[in-house]
Amino acid sequence: MPDNDELITAFENRVRKRYRHLSRWAQREHVDCFRVYDRDIPELAFAVDVYGERALLQQYLRDADAPVDTDWLEALCTAAARALDRTPAAVTIKLRRKLNRREDQHQPSGHDGDIIVVREGGARFLVNLEAYLDTGLFLDHRRTRALVRDRAAGRRVLNLFCYTGSFSVQAALGGAGETVSIDLSNTYLAWAKRNFDLNGLDPQRHRLERGDVRAWLTAAGMGGERFGLIVLDPPAYSSSKKMDRTFDVQRDHVDLVLAAAALLEPAGELLFSTNLRAFRLDAAALSAFVVEDISARTIPEDFRDQRVHRCWLLRRAG
Repeated sequence: MPDNDELITAFENRVRKRYRHLSRWAQREHVDCFRVYDRDIPELAFAVDVYGERALLQQYLRDADAPVDTDWLEALCTAAARALDRTPAAVTIKLRRKLNRREDQHQPSGHDGDIIVVREGGARFLVNLEAYLDTGLFLDHRRTRALVRDRAAGRRVLNLFCYTGSFSVQAALGGAGETVSIDLSNTYLAWAKRNFDLNGLDPQRHRLERGDVRAWLTAAGMGGERFGLIVLDPPAYSSSKKMDRTFDVQRDHVDLVLAAAALLEPAGELLFSTNLRAFRLDAAALSAFVVEDISARTIPEDFRDQRVHRCWLLRRAG
């Protein structure tokens, strides 16, 4: 087992090597937010992400009560800063403890944090590295957003559980005739609105609606709403007081997918994704659809973890 000094040196060297390699790729792709370290060294369960001139160092802890060695964390933060040619003050540290099923990853941290702008291809997004456990942009879905952008032209696009609206922004930039984005959080809908404004998108063509997705789908079905492309990326679990019942993606995914798919145009497509590692898709219950597992196509170059999410594309059979 290497000692701490050896681990810090190995960590710094690995981060520096990956950053040099990925920086060239990112420049070609016009991307300035990407992952440079993804638990590469088994003894160091960390992730390092670059967000423009800032960086995020996350430690993964096995359980909620695991002790934290702050001196060790600071030493790794300093090593990451050196490897990325940044000051330690430009690196935000976060602890990612295994959440209880009833905990919400979108709860505020109690810190305001700074709003910064990052690029992803032709799009720009607002992120905050301190205010919440997540930053406002899921880097592992970069390719998935590109896929949505490529399929959006001329279509009416629905984004369910839209969070900060990044799928909708890419769809709009891809030429969607209209986007409709649904979320239960006014905070994230306001964030999505700022993302649309940042990209110069017409608010008249891109609706943001607050609502419980399941109730919204029922009302939309009764109202005859139809879409050419639907993005469905729900949380693994949710128990918001604003909902009439809890949501569990494993238990509820069939009903949710069927309710969303009922709004598809005849040649429409539904993209369904989840980050629940133990998830099992009930393909038999979705036999009315051609279901294509596109997970491998949606994992970006900078992610070593091939199980960071799963993704399927559904079309009506026949």
